[in-house]
Amino acid sequence: MKHQIRTRTPLLTAIVLAFLHAPRLFAQPSPTALATFNAYTQSIESRLATQHRSPTNFLSVNADAATLARLHSGQIILENLSPHSQASSALLHHWRGTAFAPGATAADFEHLLTNFNAYPVHFSPEVLQASLVSQQNGHTFATMRVRQRHVITVLMDTAYDITSGQLDAHHGYSISRSTSISELDPKTNHALSADAEHGFLWRLNTYWSYEERDGGLYLQIESVSLTRSIPTGLGWAIGPYIESIPRESLDFTLRSAVTAIQKGPR
Repeated sequence: MKHQIRTRTPLLTAIVLAFLHAPRLFAQPSPTALATFNAYTQSIESRLATQHRSPTNFLSVNADAATLARLHSGQIILENLSPHSQASSALLHHWRGTAFAPGATAADFEHLLTNFNAYPVHFSPEVLQASLVSQQNGHTFATMRVRQRHVITVLMDTAYDITSGQLDAHHGYSISRSTSISELDPKTNHALSADAEHGFLWRLNTYWSYEERDGGLYLQIESVSLTRSIPTGLGWAIGPYIESIPRESLDFTLRSAVTAIQKGPR
């Protein structure tokens, strides 16, 4: 079995690379894919709005002793909530992660979220640059340059519209919606033309919910992203790779946030 895995690895890598280097077929999302993404995220935001009005159901997490013990021991709980029905021209990924930061407070996390200049420190090496653009009418507009390394290196400039709120001093939330995502050439840092992009990430909405209790802070993040679809017949090879990207990114973000708030403000 080990020998089979070793001999198949170069083939799988070659297939993934061939898939990733066919940009012109997947450069931009279709109107149907965008409509699907918008409808899906609206349903999530409606659910979260209901949750965020209730201190007893603020987070989507089982409150049983076993789950709480896992969180208090430092484990990250990740859930794949991606819908089974997908648009033919795109993939919609929905993941949720939950963690516990002993000794942390809601105020600690709010400081972390709003201190964009420190993102390259707290969320390195994925976040290279981050800055606050403006704040108006309850919305915060921010930009980030992010880098992800998988089979190849992906570099992107992203912009977000962020809103946040509190139920009380111990319960808060933040909603981040992408307004633009541009892929860059990792060798030159120059933006690729629209028809040359690979479709690694078309849209990304991130939903933070946090609750201070039990001597620390429960953090929960839901990530919904829209990416290119997988060509027919390549799901066996490409599927696990495509699914691993949002899962690993969510896990990294959540672990980095817990580490940052436990270290204290910078």
